[in-house]
Amino acid sequence: MTKALWLATTMLVAAPFTAAAQTAAEAPVPTGPASQAPAVDAVQQGVLIFDPAFFASSRPNTALDMIARLPGFSFDSGDSDTRGFAGAAGNVLINGDRPSSKSDSLDDILSRISAAGVERIELIRGGAPGIDMRGRSVVANVVLTRTVQVETVLEANVYTYPDGYLGPVLSGSWSRREGDDQMEVSFSATTDRTDGTGDGYRRRYSPTGALIQDAELDRYDRFRNVSGAAAWQGRRGGGLLRVNGVLGWGEEIDSIDTLIRAGTGRNERSENEGQEVQAELGANWARPFGERFELELTALQRYEADDDQSRSISGPETAVFGGESTQGETIGRAVLRFRQSDRWAFEGGGEAAYNFLDSATTYAENGVPIALPSASVKVEELRGEVFGQTTWRPDPKLTVEAALRVEVSEISQSGDTDLSETFVYPKPRVQLTWTPIADHQLRLRVEREVGQLDFGDFVASADVDLNQVEGGNPELEPGKVSTYEAVYERRFWGEGALTVTLRRHQLEDIIDVIPLTGGFEAVGNIGDGWSNQQQVVLTLPMDRLGLSNARLSGRVSFDQSRVTDPLTGEERRIGGRLPFGCGVEFNQDLRGGRWSWGFEHGCNVDDPIQYRIREVRYFEDEPFVVVHGQWKPRPDLTLRIDVGNATDRERRRERFVHAGPRNVAPLSFREERGESATPWVLFQLRKTL
Repeated sequence: MTKALWLATTMLVAAPFTAAAQTAAEAPVPTGPASQAPAVDAVQQGVLIFDPAFFASSRPNTALDMIARLPGFSFDSGDSDTRGFAGAAGNVLINGDRPSSKSDSLDDILSRISAAGVERIELIRGGAPGIDMRGRSVVANVVLTRTVQVETVLEANVYTYPDGYLGPVLSGSWSRREGDDQMEVSFSATTDRTDGTGDGYRRRYSPTGALIQDAELDRYDRFRNVSGAAAWQGRRGGGLLRVNGVLGWGEEIDSIDTLIRAGTGRNERSENEGQEVQAELGANWARPFGERFELELTALQRYEADDDQSRSISGPETAVFGGESTQGETIGRAVLRFRQSDRWAFEGGGEAAYNFLDSATTYAENGVPIALPSASVKVEELRGEVFGQTTWRPDPKLTVEAALRVEVSEISQSGDTDLSETFVYPKPRVQLTWTPIADHQLRLRVEREVGQLDFGDFVASADVDLNQVEGGNPELEPGKVSTYEAVYERRFWGEGALTVTLRRHQLEDIIDVIPLTGGFEAVGNIGDGWSNQQQVVLTLPMDRLGLSNARLSGRVSFDQSRVTDPLTGEERRIGGRLPFGCGVEFNQDLRGGRWSWGFEHGCNVDDPIQYRIREVRYFEDEPFVVVHGQWKPRPDLTLRIDVGNATDRERRRERFVHAGPRNVAPLSFREERGESATPWVLFQLRKTL
């Protein structure tokens, strides 16, 4: 199917949406604000309360839809790859607690909670007594109703592409909630592709600028995954017990054919394929002791097995890389909270975790095995953390939060390298939140943070597409950062919010790429540095500007950084950081939320630089645009269409490759590479039974 025919067919299918939306737009609509202003907690002015009436104009289906409508709030689902429990937390709580799961993502959990089951959402800015902020400056707390809620939901989605490929996504869930008693099960299954499928080019130039190779790229990828989750909650042992489990399987394959059209060189083909299995079982138990004390216990067990293979073929030359690994995590956490009054709250506790990665890798060129640094390694970490926190609210306008965490970690390696290191790091944090007058808030934060080492950096890896192999580095140390942050927030027009953030990072033991003996390179520490960040986020309701029930959101951010290059000894910006970023999003609800439409535009124009030992890589992505329309003919039925990347945006990479270490070796060639991301259309159907 040609792209023109595909677009024409898509427009024909979407025509009823467009016509109905236009009719809805022409119908009389209220000229007042779409939503009422959130209430302010009389005792804690840093807490804004959004009841269901605030969201009524958009007819949300789920708690996740309601979170997306919170003005001035950016949802963060957390990082499940972070070891431990506290550091992986997202910025949304449910009834004051975070879910006792890492593999079951926070957005999936919120999408299974019906909007009808939400009593209110509290936007907590700067902390509140009795609320575990988990190191966040702002969190949203979804408070559920205690009435009986039984819901069965089925979703059938499909991605369509110009070449006729269809990528179906099927999911379903069942839940029952009655007060503290809850049960839920869910499943999802997907087979699709990513932006890794499409055309491209690769051109190489000599140091003098002459074209020495012109090649076409034919990229292909597919992925499949199946997952299921279940959770139960009820009263046990005088407290509230929640048990959850997740099981998933996934497979990915991709390939790139490089076809030489002019100049020197041979055609190449690189292939990658991998499979993984994940399982998780978690439990959380919380019990009050009197009116002031509460004890919370959390346990979690995770397991994952991966099998990856990569191949590169160029004429008679071949390179094959293989890797198998298993990894797991066991966590136990206890927190004791004491709320003396509305002015004072204390909490303390500890967390213990055991993590391991057992990995074996092989590499061969033209059938001849080549030894890699740290090719077969088992990495183990035994980590403990104790923490204490005090929240003081001298008056409703001021909150002070002070916390101290002390982490002790022993990381050991066995296999090709036998090594053990112990790290002890105190991590203090102080935050002040001041609301001098209504709708104006200032937040100041000073914090010492310590990063986590990626176990994968201890083990050899390969990028066969670039014919590069990385060794493992057993002598890594975690990066440290001292953060100084100031945030000003201004609320206006009910749904309006303006947030200005200034942030300074003093960085120690920055992790980047270092040379190894034998001509290999690896991830390592390159010294100290700094970065300054500025960000402005605006949510602008459009009712007073003549566009009813519409919201425009914008974000712009800047980042300046410096570190000393380990090869040249000169100062440069830190690799992988985005100097400038921006985005714009627009949404409008029509006919009381029966119809809605909007768009999202990512306008990043300056992308990161990677500094390797033999080369420097520059990346650039053209801006993306996604347009969507939604129709809710009945409360239990939602139809939606998303159109993405209709502009065929291109991703570009430029490499300056040297004959050896770039500080002493001459430039060998310069490479330009561009990849077109194919357009797609997503059709979604959601039915509540």
